[in-house]
Amino acid sequence: MSNRILLVEDDQSFGAVLKDYLSINNFEVTLAVDGEQGLKEFTENEFDICIFDVMMPKKDGFSLAEDVKKIDKNTPIIFLTARNMREDILKGYQLGADDYITKPFDTELLLYKIKAILQRSSTLENEEQEQFKISNIFFDSMLRQLRVGDNEYKLSPKENELLKLLCLHRNDFMPRDLALRKIWKKENYFTARSMDVYIAKLRKLLKDDQGLEIINVHGEGFRLLVKN
Repeated sequence: MSNRILLVEDDQSFGAVLKDYLSINNFEVTLAVDGEQGLKEFTENEFDICIFDVMMPKKDGFSLAEDVKKIDKNTPIIFLTARNMREDILKGYQLGADDYITKPFDTELLLYKIKAILQRSSTLENEEQEQFKISNIFFDSMLRQLRVGDNEYKLSPKENELLKLLCLHRNDFMPRDLALRKIWKKENYFTARSMDVYIAKLRKLLKDDQGLEIINVHGEGFRLLVKN
């Protein structure tokens, strides 16, 4: 069954184009053109994720998000806006937004972020998994042991946590900020550079398995791509 998206965007031309793009990527999209119509759609139907423009007539995206969270606090929300003021971004996250994307943006990146947010809840449910058999590797995160073919490695704590996140998200987008918050407990230039170093280490450990590849996704995260 397709995931259902509530898209609320007052620019009808842009909204129609975005709706078509998401629809051809197997989402069922309902488009509303202002906040009041968006709230009506949300109260009368069920949605897996909401995408709200911030500046809209009748009811802005922030007010709409507040109303939505009162009805269902677990509904994921992405804000779209032409404004990139720090205060607006902070307000969006304070309202419980899962992401805040400034226009113009790469629609493919939006698609990855939607999939990552939708997968996050199912990933959290599976976090107790400790052993992974993927392609030609066997990884035991409890023991911090990785076997690639005939080679065995003892992973450092951060290598272990990072590889576990990648395995839980295998073939899907793993957001950079998710890993930074979960493993490094903070997001800044230095922790981001540190994570890049650990990604490089994991790539080196996995290089003998031609069926696996860690790829960058628009500088926003990574995918553990399983080729076979």
